[in-house]
Amino acid sequence: MNPRLYPLIATIAIFLIAWAICVMQFPYMLSTRVIGNLLTDNAYLGIVAVGMTIVILSGGIDLSVGSVIAFSGVFIAVMLRDTSLHPLIVFMLLLAVTTGFGAAMGGLIHALAMPPFIVTLAGMFLLRGLAYILTIDSVPIDHAFYGSLDSAYWLMPGKGRLTLIGAAMLVAVALGMIVAHRTRFGASVLALGGGDATARLMGVRVGRTTVAIYAFSGFMAGLSGIVFSIYTKSGYPLATVGTELTAIAAVVIGGTLLTGGAGFVFGTLIGVLTMGLIQTYIVFDGTLSSWWTKIIIGLLLLAFILLQKSLLRLSTIGGSSVARQ
Repeated sequence: MNPRLYPLIATIAIFLIAWAICVMQFPYMLSTRVIGNLLTDNAYLGIVAVGMTIVILSGGIDLSVGSVIAFSGVFIAVMLRDTSLHPLIVFMLLLAVTTGFGAAMGGLIHALAMPPFIVTLAGMFLLRGLAYILTIDSVPIDHAFYGSLDSAYWLMPGKGRLTLIGAAMLVAVALGMIVAHRTRFGASVLALGGGDATARLMGVRVGRTTVAIYAFSGFMAGLSGIVFSIYTKSGYPLATVGTELTAIAAVVIGGTLLTGGAGFVFGTLIGVLTMGLIQTYIVFDGTLSSWWTKIIIGLLLLAFILLQKSLLRLSTIGGSSVARQ
């Protein structure tokens, strides 16, 4: 078995074991109602984590996504409050803005040869500041179309509800899996994760690919912002502070190497659901502080980073053995 599959297998095993423990203590957690809520409550995080997976697979990082989500909610709320535009038109305008913003960051990263950490950190402050310029208060979204979106769901067996935003997350994950693992662009992303020099030797157009990677991340963050606005029915400039770090944690727990070049979008979905399962268990227990979610996620993150270091060491040893032979 390919050693790079080990983190994904470990993620799936941890999720199944955690789910089994939860069900043994609270059998109701096996119901489709809990499953539906798990998908709905983590929809925005799952969508933005898909974009983050593509970025990390390339060896980069995007710290702006939390601010993009907050800006998206504020942009939608203000536009619907101050104009007569239909929400679908506002959604298209927003996605154009967030995709263009991501592309601009990718262009700066390539053109100026600057670390993604610095450029996207600047982007994080810029978008958060723009959200504050639009409004400093929470703006409610009261539109009939939003009511229709919120009430759209598929009734699963057991009366659980697969909501529109929960389904949107699953579609986003499927799209991410196709993009990352079944397209030439995905192959270029993985090659870029091995280093710029290696990617150029493989014929990858590094500049164009870098711009496309961050444009995709911006698009997914904007889509996540739309989903988050449907979930909360409001726009608030202080929303989703720290979401970028949570998304990174979900990607790493899902088995993607922080150094880039190896990982699976499906693993990111499992990572998001694992984090959601921890929160759900705490709610069911009723005696644990919500801070236990952060503690357990931190421990899982540390464990997966150590696992990744071990795999990299094994790969190096394996490569040396093959070279000697």
